[in-house]
Amino acid sequence: MFHSATAAFTFATATDRPLEAAFDGGRLTSDGGLPWLAEADAQLGLCAAFARCLTDWRKDPSRSRHPLETLVRQRVFQLACGYQDQNDADTLRSAPLFELVCGQVPVSGHDLARQPTLSRRENAVDRHTGRQLAYALAQIYLDQRGKDGPPTRILLDCDSTDDPTHGDQEGSAYHGYYRQHMYHPLLIFDGDTQHLITAILRPGTAHASRSIVLVLRGLVRLLRARWPDVALELRADSGFAIPRLYRFCEQEQISYTIGLATNPRLETLAQELLAQAVTQQRTTGAEKVRLIGEAPYQAGSWDRARRIIYKAEALPKGANTRFVVTTKTDPPREVYDHYVDRGEPDQWIDQFKHTCFADRLSCSHFWPNQFRLLLSAATYWLLHTLRRWLQQANVALMRLATLRLTVLKIGGRVFEFPRRVHLHLASSHPGQALWRLLATHQDTS
Repeated sequence: MFHSATAAFTFATATDRPLEAAFDGGRLTSDGGLPWLAEADAQLGLCAAFARCLTDWRKDPSRSRHPLETLVRQRVFQLACGYQDQNDADTLRSAPLFELVCGQVPVSGHDLARQPTLSRRENAVDRHTGRQLAYALAQIYLDQRGKDGPPTRILLDCDSTDDPTHGDQEGSAYHGYYRQHMYHPLLIFDGDTQHLITAILRPGTAHASRSIVLVLRGLVRLLRARWPDVALELRADSGFAIPRLYRFCEQEQISYTIGLATNPRLETLAQELLAQAVTQQRTTGAEKVRLIGEAPYQAGSWDRARRIIYKAEALPKGANTRFVVTTKTDPPREVYDHYVDRGEPDQWIDQFKHTCFADRLSCSHFWPNQFRLLLSAATYWLLHTLRRWLQQANVALMRLATLRLTVLKIGGRVFEFPRRVHLHLASSHPGQALWRLLATHQDTS
């Protein structure tokens, strides 16, 4: 509840009048865009789907003020608005707009859950629940991907990322490449729509490719069951360059383009083309010359030769070569450019980690941290859905942090009346034009 007895802060100003500030404004919100998050969640059915996967840990759930769906929604909406810590719930539980979007009227309704309740909810997750939640997220993807009709092609962008840990957390381990104690999540995005298809937590010492075939086997089964004729493609960096993945993709007729770590045999393969690039650089005076070639290649662990595309590039700082293995039949330059485009998913991962707080896995046990990772995935989905709505209204693609600042973080005052709740928003906020575009999407959906 609101408390009016609070200290005031005084500031000098450029005028003859000092500024006095106090947290005594009453039913105010700094998150005026919360209704749009509720709109996105209503369309996706995301928090409800997650709640259906959860088993209630309370002895008598019927007597609880806080249904599972409300707890999920409270946590995800807080993350989406930039509140990364569970402790934030202790004050936000009485924030009027948070109450409203979580199913309570802002004055006469009861407060939302405190941090201990949210913490107990997260720590009650086990392995079985973690798998159900990942499956629920994949189902959300299938439903949304098919809204515009059956896709003819789906590009699966696979990647791993470092997720630093702190303290003695289950599954935390020191990773030599990243030089830190960490988890090593596996992420799969749709390379065309930027949808996050799944996020799987793995121990810190896990190889980048660990569980990729197992996860893909289940995902491909879902995709082919929904769209039997869809063409599937896979793109990944050299961390996924393992023969088992090549064989799986070939058996399932999945086209792939996967990076290869450089070795002496590959360098020898590209030596002649690299010499041509260096010669062209010297004779033309160009700052850089990039040539693309191809050749059959069979590593010692491979059962047969495969097509290799390689780049030979002469740069001011020296020579540079890169290699990919592929089943695509396009010209070498097109294949290589297609592989280079996978740099964009690195930006999606960065936003997932830093805007949706996927790097805040601070539970002591492994499976609650898997739950946290998927809560961040749900946060990504809500923000990305709003971003896609704006894209459909011809707004340039914006980062999720920019979306949060311009659409969600708006100050306002909340009034409750017998038949309605009114939100007075800051008149000078620059996000008004984006709200009008979102309302246009609302009218046509």
